[in-house]
Amino acid sequence: MASAAFEEIAETFEFLEDWEERYRHVIDLGKSMAPLDDAFKVPATKVDGCASQVWILPQIDGQGPQAVFRFQGESDAMIVRGLIAVLHALYDGLSLADVVRVDAAGELARLGLNDHLSAQRSNGVRAMIERIRSLAAEKLSA
Repeated sequence: MASAAFEEIAETFEFLEDWEERYRHVIDLGKSMAPLDDAFKVPATKVDGCASQVWILPQIDGQGPQAVFRFQGESDAMIVRGLIAVLHALYDGLSLADVVRVDAAGELARLGLNDHLSAQRSNGVRAMIERIRSLAAEKLSA
């Protein structure tokens, strides 16, 4: 169920030889994301459970299960900003119904990220995924 953007990241990861190159690619993905306006860096958009500062701003287009989930995100840490970009590729543009069905752990395992992130970063990624899923689930049940 992965998006074309996520598939592109997965293909690039297969091509890159070592983890240093993969980390650089993740950081570059983060650098290419539009910055989040400071006005949106507020407690309501902050993701708890991340060692770094992380904000996720959802935008839901439409109503019901087929409403389209979009989000912007930012972090004060470059690698985390890149991880937000990976999650953006995984989730952005999916229907709310699909967002809650995505096997994020399985998709990220394809990239091998689980084996190469610190425990703290892995916890942060899980917190971001939980936030995205809960945002979609809230809108689905509204």
